[in-house]
Amino acid sequence: MVIKTERLTLRPLTADDLYTAHSYAGDAENTRYMVFLPTADIAETKTYLDRVREEWEKEDRSLYEFAVVLGSDHIGSVSVELDDSRTAGEMGWILHKDFRGKGYCTEAAGAVAAFAREVLKVRELQAHCDSENIPSCRVMEKLGFTLEDSSGRRRNRMSDMDSTELKYVMKF
Repeated sequence: MVIKTERLTLRPLTADDLYTAHSYAGDAENTRYMVFLPTADIAETKTYLDRVREEWEKEDRSLYEFAVVLGSDHIGSVSVELDDSRTAGEMGWILHKDFRGKGYCTEAAGAVAAFAREVLKVRELQAHCDSENIPSCRVMEKLGFTLEDSSGRRRNRMSDMDSTELKYVMKF
């Protein structure tokens, strides 16, 4: 399963992506606003990629984790995870810090949102972020997500303090 955009290729994230995935998922600066990241070590990144592989092998999968590829460079990932009803999903994305600010995240996340709507037939997508993660907020707004709730709390993995979580929703 491959999705092509103007500049990017989105394909299943695999074990072959271990080192490139760890370069962004294991970087504390790159993941400072993330709840479950950074990964502690390469073994934790591998464990996650094993889970992703198992999902891709299922006929009735609930997690679709796409590697974002620019030319031959794996620069990030975008996911959609379906809820039990399969009519809604939660999106997430991460991009290596060296490739930010060029519209790649919006392009990739937009393609996965279209995939979720057109192929998976979801009626609603959600995305969450730390209120201080302004670039992620901008991605959601550019894609047509609407801020639904700003009362949530979260604790990012590398922090010992709670922060405000924003919940954005896009309905089809």
